Amino acid sequence: MIRKMTEADLPEVVTLENRYFSMPWSEANLRESMQKEHYLFLVAEEDGIVVGYGGILWVADEGDITNIVVLESYRGLGLGTALMKALLSAGRARGITSFTLEVRMSNQVAIHTYERLGFVCEGVRKRFYEAPTEDALIMWKREPG
Repeated sequence: MIRKMTEADLPEVVTLENRYFSMPWSEANLRESMQKEHYLFLVAEEDGIVVGYGGILWVADEGDITNIVVLESYRGLGLGTALMKALLSAGRARGITSFTLEVRMSNQVAIHTYERLGFVCEGVRKRFYEAPTEDALIMWKREPG
């Protein structure tokens, strides 16, 4: 089930952040962002457990996919794609037609998923990621307005 993230989800989301991201968002950062009208965070829940989450930030007429992650044991089930589709749908509902994200160049599974959803690589951010240092692909999905 994909649903809007609540404060009660924060401990599980922070666990995902700390487990999978080299520069994780803190619980305080997530809580603060959740309270801002230009952010939306969704969770994927299975059997009462948060197994994934994603976020989007609206800036002017663009949507920036901030984070997306699925617990390793739940990957390959389409949850990441479902989260992305839900975030894109929420953005479209707010009039967003251009979406962007960064992804590690080595994350071929994610890149393939984003390409299937209509994202294309439009640039590279050198040394964007830390631990390990790695370039990021800048991907965009632009839809007719």
